[in-house]
Amino acid sequence: MKLAISCQLDYEIEQNTPLILMLRPRSGSGQWIIKEEYLLEPSVPVSEYTDLYGNLCQRLFTPQGSFTIKTSAVVEVTEQIDVDFSANFVPVQELPDESLIYLLPSRYCESDKMGNLVTTIVKDTQTGYEQVETIRQWIYENIRYEYGYSNASTSAQNTSEGRVGVCRDFSHLGVALCRSINIPARFVVGYLHELKPMDLHAWFEAYLGGRWYTFDATQTEPKGNRVVLAYGRDAADVALATQFGNMELVSMFVNVEQAQE
Repeated sequence: MKLAISCQLDYEIEQNTPLILMLRPRSGSGQWIIKEEYLLEPSVPVSEYTDLYGNLCQRLFTPQGSFTIKTSAVVEVTEQIDVDFSANFVPVQELPDESLIYLLPSRYCESDKMGNLVTTIVKDTQTGYEQVETIRQWIYENIRYEYGYSNASTSAQNTSEGRVGVCRDFSHLGVALCRSINIPARFVVGYLHELKPMDLHAWFEAYLGGRWYTFDATQTEPKGNRVVLAYGRDAADVALATQFGNMELVSMFVNVEQAQE
């Protein structure tokens, strides 16, 4: 399927402020960027670099006053995500070097504190894909999805104790539980077609059988039609906007729809 995605951020800025954005998807596994547009109003110089996780980052110096960022793209995506219960657990000594960072505890994913909980969750399952799917299903069934109970400092441990959160929290918990049983897991942010209410979305991926698989604990069943914006250890690595001064986000608009052929 071809998806038309768009995002608009409107800011009020007290004074010129450095800003790093992460709003450009890149072609890769499961997605191909057909065309895209990136507009800044008023226009300012922008430079771009690739971060440690392979994400495209835009660096700029914002002007004082009203400032708007508009991004849009048409992306060819897969309509279904791969499900493979034969995907095996990969022993740590056989993991590729670049996956090892996703085994470690991180700011929002305290995997070193999840051992007792994960043992209870996966005690009767086979290693590998079945373990991660059991974790995903446990989160879906035991964590209540609701706005207003978590914030920017809520961690996986907080969510496991409070049993409430949003997609960010569900994904942090999935990542932390996977890492606690030595399965590399990474946090993903992007777009999901037909998400309700429409917004940018978060899910997680686990490394099994020599590749990454997608898991989304907010959904009842595997669902494709996703556009990845960024990967990281947790939400700290994939902030869509990182500001170094006083800026107020006045409004944000996100849209995902099937592109017109």
